[in-house]
Amino acid sequence: MATPSQPSVYTTDHSASVLRTHSWRTAANSAGYLLPHLRSNMKILDVGCGPGSITIDLARLVPQGHVTGVEYVLDPLEGARALAAANGVTNVSFEIGDIHCLPFEDDAFDVVHAHQVLQHISDPVKALQEMRRVTKVGGMVACRESASMTWYPQSDKLNTWYDLTTRMAVSKGGNPHPGSRIHVWAEKAGFARKDITKSAGSWCFSSDEEREYWGGSMAQRSRSSGSATMALEGGFSTREQLDKVAQGWDEFREDKDAWFGLLHGEILCRK
Repeated sequence: MATPSQPSVYTTDHSASVLRTHSWRTAANSAGYLLPHLRSNMKILDVGCGPGSITIDLARLVPQGHVTGVEYVLDPLEGARALAAANGVTNVSFEIGDIHCLPFEDDAFDVVHAHQVLQHISDPVKALQEMRRVTKVGGMVACRESASMTWYPQSDKLNTWYDLTTRMAVSKGGNPHPGSRIHVWAEKAGFARKDITKSAGSWCFSSDEEREYWGGSMAQRSRSSGSATMALEGGFSTREQLDKVAQGWDEFREDKDAWFGLLHGEILCRK
Protein backbone atom coordinates (compact mmCIF):
# COMPACT_ATOMS: atom_id res chain seq x y z
CA MET A 1 0.00 0.00 0.00
CA ALA A 2 1.01 3.62 -0.41
CA THR A 3 2.63 5.99 2.05
CA PRO A 4 0.59 8.63 3.93
CA SER A 5 -1.36 11.10 1.84
CA GLN A 6 -0.52 14.63 0.76
CA PRO A 7 -2.56 17.65 1.89
CA SER A 8 -5.48 18.72 -0.29
CA VAL A 9 -5.04 21.83 -2.42
CA TYR A 10 -8.70 22.02 -3.50
CA THR A 11 -9.72 25.69 -3.66
CA THR A 12 -13.47 25.25 -3.15
CA ASP A 13 -15.83 22.97 -1.24
CA HIS A 14 -18.83 20.74 -1.94
CA SER A 15 -21.46 23.42 -1.49
CA ALA A 16 -24.72 23.34 -3.47
CA SER A 17 -23.35 25.64 -6.18
CA VAL A 18 -20.28 23.48 -6.69
CA LEU A 19 -22.24 20.22 -6.72
CA ARG A 20 -24.66 21.77 -9.20
CA THR A 21 -21.75 22.28 -11.58
CA HIS A 22 -20.31 18.83 -11.02
CA SER A 23 -23.67 17.04 -11.28
CA TRP A 24 -24.06 18.22 -14.88
CA ARG A 25 -21.14 15.99 -15.84
CA THR A 26 -21.96 12.65 -17.43
CA ALA A 27 -19.92 9.86 -18.94
CA ALA A 28 -21.00 11.09 -22.38
CA ASN A 29 -19.98 14.74 -21.97
CA SER A 30 -16.95 14.19 -19.74
CA ALA A 31 -15.48 10.75 -20.51
CA GLY A 32 -16.34 10.08 -24.14
CA TYR A 33 -12.73 9.22 -24.97
CA LEU A 34 -12.89 6.31 -22.51
CA LEU A 35 -16.28 4.81 -23.40
CA PRO A 36 -15.23 2.80 -26.52
CA HIS A 37 -12.76 0.87 -24.37
CA LEU A 38 -15.23 -0.30 -21.73
CA ARG A 39 -16.46 -3.90 -21.42
CA SER A 40 -19.56 -4.97 -19.58
CA ASN A 41 -17.73 -6.89 -16.83
CA MET A 42 -15.05 -4.35 -15.95
CA LYS A 43 -14.10 -3.27 -12.45
CA ILE A 44 -13.64 0.52 -12.44
CA LEU A 45 -12.34 3.04 -9.91
CA ASP A 46 -13.55 6.65 -10.29
CA VAL A 47 -11.21 8.91 -8.33
CA GLY A 48 -12.59 12.26 -7.17
CA CYS A 49 -16.15 11.15 -7.90
CA GLY A 50 -17.90 14.14 -6.31
CA PRO A 51 -21.70 13.81 -6.56
CA GLY A 52 -21.34 10.58 -8.56
CA SER A 53 -22.97 11.54 -11.86
CA ILE A 54 -20.08 10.21 -13.99
CA THR A 55 -19.56 7.25 -11.65
CA ILE A 56 -23.16 6.10 -11.94
CA ASP A 57 -23.11 6.48 -15.72
CA LEU A 58 -19.99 4.30 -15.87
CA ALA A 59 -21.75 1.68 -13.74
CA ARG A 60 -24.63 1.57 -16.24
CA LEU A 61 -22.09 0.79 -18.97
CA VAL A 62 -20.57 -2.17 -17.08
CA PRO A 63 -23.71 -4.00 -15.89
CA GLN A 64 -21.81 -7.20 -15.07
CA GLY A 65 -18.97 -5.25 -13.47
CA HIS A 66 -18.67 -2.79 -10.60
CA VAL A 67 -17.66 0.85 -10.16
CA THR A 68 -16.18 2.30 -6.98
CA GLY A 69 -16.25 6.06 -6.51
CA VAL A 70 -13.85 7.66 -4.05
CA GLU A 71 -13.71 11.21 -2.71
CA TYR A 72 -11.25 12.62 -0.20
CA VAL A 73 -14.05 13.97 2.04
CA LEU A 74 -17.41 12.56 3.07
CA ASP A 75 -19.48 15.62 2.05
CA PRO A 76 -20.75 14.60 -1.42
CA LEU A 77 -20.95 10.83 -0.89
CA GLU A 78 -24.36 10.63 0.78
CA GLY A 79 -25.84 12.47 -2.19
CA ALA A 80 -24.00 10.16 -4.60
CA ARG A 81 -25.42 7.07 -2.89
CA ALA A 82 -28.91 8.58 -2.96
CA LEU A 83 -28.55 9.37 -6.68
CA ALA A 84 -27.53 5.79 -7.42
CA ALA A 85 -30.48 4.43 -5.43
CA ALA A 86 -32.92 6.81 -7.14
CA ASN A 87 -31.70 5.58 -10.53
CA GLY A 88 -31.77 1.91 -9.55
CA VAL A 89 -28.03 1.48 -10.11
CA THR A 90 -26.75 -1.18 -7.72
CA ASN A 91 -23.31 -2.10 -9.10
CA VAL A 92 -21.70 1.03 -7.65
CA SER A 93 -20.31 1.99 -4.24
CA PHE A 94 -18.81 5.13 -2.75
CA GLU A 95 -16.15 5.58 -0.10
CA ILE A 96 -13.52 7.97 1.19
CA GLY A 97 -10.14 7.69 -0.52
CA ASP A 98 -7.17 9.96 -1.20
CA ILE A 99 -5.65 9.84 -4.68
CA HIS A 100 -2.18 10.14 -3.14
CA CYS A 101 -2.80 7.01 -1.03
CA LEU A 102 -5.58 4.88 -2.49
CA PRO A 103 -7.01 2.30 -0.04
CA PHE A 104 -6.81 -0.62 -2.47
CA GLU A 105 -4.41 -3.47 -3.22
CA ASP A 106 -2.16 -3.53 -6.26
CA ASP A 107 -3.70 -4.60 -9.59
CA ALA A 108 -7.28 -4.22 -8.34
CA PHE A 109 -9.08 -2.46 -11.23
CA ASP A 110 -9.44 -2.74 -15.00
CA VAL A 111 -9.86 1.03 -15.35
CA VAL A 112 -8.91 3.88 -13.02
CA HIS A 113 -10.53 7.16 -14.04
CA ALA A 114 -10.16 10.77 -12.88
CA HIS A 115 -11.89 13.84 -14.28
CA GLN A 116 -10.51 17.30 -13.42
CA VAL A 117 -8.72 15.96 -10.37
CA LEU A 118 -4.99 16.28 -11.13
CA GLN A 119 -5.28 20.08 -11.29
CA HIS A 120 -6.26 20.05 -7.61
CA ILE A 121 -3.45 17.70 -6.54
CA SER A 122 -0.22 18.80 -4.87
CA ASP A 123 1.76 15.96 -6.49
CA PRO A 124 0.11 14.80 -9.74
CA VAL A 125 2.96 12.42 -10.59
CA LYS A 126 2.55 10.60 -7.28
CA ALA A 127 -1.20 10.53 -7.86
CA LEU A 128 -0.71 8.91 -11.27
CA GLN A 129 1.72 6.43 -9.74
CA GLU A 130 -1.01 5.45 -7.27
CA MET A 131 -3.57 5.16 -10.04
CA ARG A 132 -1.15 2.97 -11.98
CA ARG A 133 -0.43 0.83 -8.92
CA VAL A 134 -4.07 -0.17 -8.43
CA THR A 135 -4.61 -0.83 -12.17
CA LYS A 136 -4.36 -4.40 -13.42
CA VAL A 137 -1.72 -5.35 -15.96
CA GLY A 138 -3.44 -4.82 -19.30
CA GLY A 139 -5.78 -2.24 -17.77
CA MET A 140 -5.76 1.51 -18.22
CA VAL A 141 -5.64 4.83 -16.42
CA ALA A 142 -7.86 7.54 -17.91
CA CYS A 143 -7.54 11.25 -17.05
CA ARG A 144 -9.14 14.40 -18.41
CA GLU A 145 -8.08 17.90 -17.36
CA SER A 146 -8.97 21.40 -18.50
CA ALA A 147 -6.35 23.03 -20.74
CA SER A 148 -7.73 26.42 -21.76
CA MET A 149 -10.86 28.57 -21.72
CA THR A 150 -12.33 31.26 -23.95
CA TRP A 151 -15.54 33.24 -24.01
CA TYR A 152 -17.56 35.84 -25.87
CA PRO A 153 -18.17 38.69 -25.41
CA GLN A 154 -14.96 39.74 -23.73
CA SER A 155 -15.55 40.78 -20.13
CA ASP A 156 -13.24 42.41 -17.60
CA LYS A 157 -15.37 40.81 -14.89
CA LEU A 158 -14.76 37.30 -16.23
CA ASN A 159 -11.08 38.16 -16.74
CA THR A 160 -11.02 38.98 -13.03
CA TRP A 161 -12.64 35.61 -12.28
CA TYR A 162 -10.05 33.72 -14.33
CA ASP A 163 -7.13 35.60 -12.75
CA LEU A 164 -8.52 35.14 -9.24
CA THR A 165 -9.16 31.41 -9.53
CA THR A 166 -5.76 30.83 -11.13
CA ARG A 167 -3.90 32.76 -8.42
CA MET A 168 -5.75 30.90 -5.68
CA ALA A 169 -5.01 27.50 -7.20
CA VAL A 170 -1.31 28.28 -7.62
CA SER A 171 -1.03 29.64 -4.08
CA LYS A 172 -2.45 26.37 -2.72
CA GLY A 173 0.04 24.31 -4.69
CA GLY A 174 -2.37 23.23 -7.41
CA ASN A 175 -1.81 23.00 -11.16
CA PRO A 176 -4.56 25.01 -12.87
CA HIS A 177 -5.55 23.92 -16.40
CA PRO A 178 -2.82 21.29 -16.93
CA GLY A 179 -4.54 19.38 -19.74
CA SER A 180 -1.83 20.09 -22.30
CA ARG A 181 0.88 18.42 -20.19
CA ILE A 182 -0.76 15.53 -18.33
CA HIS A 183 0.90 13.03 -20.70
CA VAL A 184 4.28 14.28 -19.43
CA TRP A 185 3.22 13.54 -15.86
CA ALA A 186 2.07 10.08 -16.95
CA GLU A 187 5.53 9.27 -18.34
CA LYS A 188 7.13 10.43 -15.10
CA ALA A 189 4.70 8.15 -13.25
CA GLY A 190 6.02 5.11 -15.09
CA PHE A 191 3.92 4.75 -18.24
CA ALA A 192 5.84 4.15 -21.46
CA ARG A 193 5.30 6.82 -24.09
CA LYS A 194 4.03 4.22 -26.57
CA ASP A 195 1.32 3.23 -24.08
CA ILE A 196 -0.10 6.76 -23.69
CA THR A 197 -2.85 7.86 -26.08
CA LYS A 198 -3.47 11.62 -26.13
CA SER A 199 -6.66 13.34 -27.26
CA ALA A 200 -8.71 16.48 -26.66
CA GLY A 201 -12.34 17.14 -25.84
CA SER A 202 -14.40 20.25 -25.19
CA TRP A 203 -17.42 21.77 -23.52
CA CYS A 204 -19.40 24.64 -25.00
CA PHE A 205 -22.10 26.61 -23.20
CA SER A 206 -24.15 28.78 -25.57
CA SER A 207 -27.84 27.83 -25.60
CA ASP A 208 -30.26 29.49 -23.18
CA GLU A 209 -30.30 26.36 -21.02
CA GLU A 210 -26.52 25.97 -21.08
CA ARG A 211 -25.89 29.61 -20.20
CA GLU A 212 -28.42 29.41 -17.39
CA TYR A 213 -26.74 26.34 -15.97
CA TRP A 214 -23.11 27.47 -16.34
CA GLY A 215 -23.50 31.18 -15.70
CA GLY A 216 -25.99 30.64 -12.90
CA SER A 217 -23.88 28.13 -11.02
CA MET A 218 -20.67 30.15 -11.46
CA ALA A 219 -22.39 33.32 -10.22
CA GLN A 220 -23.63 31.42 -7.18
CA ARG A 221 -20.12 30.16 -6.51
CA SER A 222 -18.81 33.73 -6.53
CA ARG A 223 -21.47 34.82 -4.06
CA SER A 224 -21.40 31.86 -1.67
CA SER A 225 -19.06 28.87 -1.70
CA GLY A 226 -15.85 27.67 -0.13
CA SER A 227 -13.95 29.33 -2.97
CA ALA A 228 -15.54 32.71 -2.19
CA THR A 229 -14.76 32.31 1.50
CA MET A 230 -11.16 31.39 0.74
CA ALA A 231 -10.81 34.36 -1.60
CA LEU A 232 -11.93 36.73 1.13
CA GLU A 233 -10.13 35.16 4.07
CA GLY A 234 -6.90 34.71 2.10
CA GLY A 235 -6.85 38.29 0.89
CA PHE A 236 -7.13 37.30 -2.77
CA SER A 237 -10.23 39.38 -3.36
CA THR A 238 -12.65 41.82 -1.78
CA ARG A 239 -16.38 41.32 -1.49
CA GLU A 240 -16.86 44.11 -4.03
CA GLN A 241 -14.66 42.27 -6.55
CA LEU A 242 -16.52 39.00 -5.99
CA ASP A 243 -19.83 40.79 -6.51
CA LYS A 244 -18.53 42.14 -9.82
CA VAL A 245 -17.46 38.64 -10.87
CA ALA A 246 -20.95 37.37 -10.03
CA GLN A 247 -22.41 40.23 -12.09
CA GLY A 248 -20.19 39.17 -14.98
CA TRP A 249 -21.67 35.67 -14.86
CA ASP A 250 -25.20 37.11 -14.63
CA GLU A 251 -24.47 39.17 -17.76
CA PHE A 252 -23.15 36.06 -19.52
CA ARG A 253 -26.26 34.13 -18.56
CA GLU A 254 -28.59 36.84 -19.89
CA ASP A 255 -26.73 37.55 -23.16
CA LYS A 256 -28.17 35.39 -25.96
CA ASP A 257 -24.97 35.85 -27.98
CA ALA A 258 -22.70 34.74 -25.13
CA TRP A 259 -20.50 31.69 -25.60
CA PHE A 260 -18.09 29.88 -23.26
CA GLY A 261 -15.70 27.18 -24.45
CA LEU A 262 -13.45 24.90 -22.42
CA LEU A 263 -10.79 22.67 -24.01
CA HIS A 264 -9.70 19.49 -22.21
CA GLY A 265 -6.62 17.33 -22.60
CA GLU A 266 -7.20 13.58 -22.26
CA ILE A 267 -4.93 10.58 -21.76
CA LEU A 268 -5.48 6.81 -21.87
CA CYS A 269 -2.50 5.03 -20.32
CA ARG A 270 -2.09 1.28 -20.77
CA LYS A 271 -0.29 -0.63 -18.02
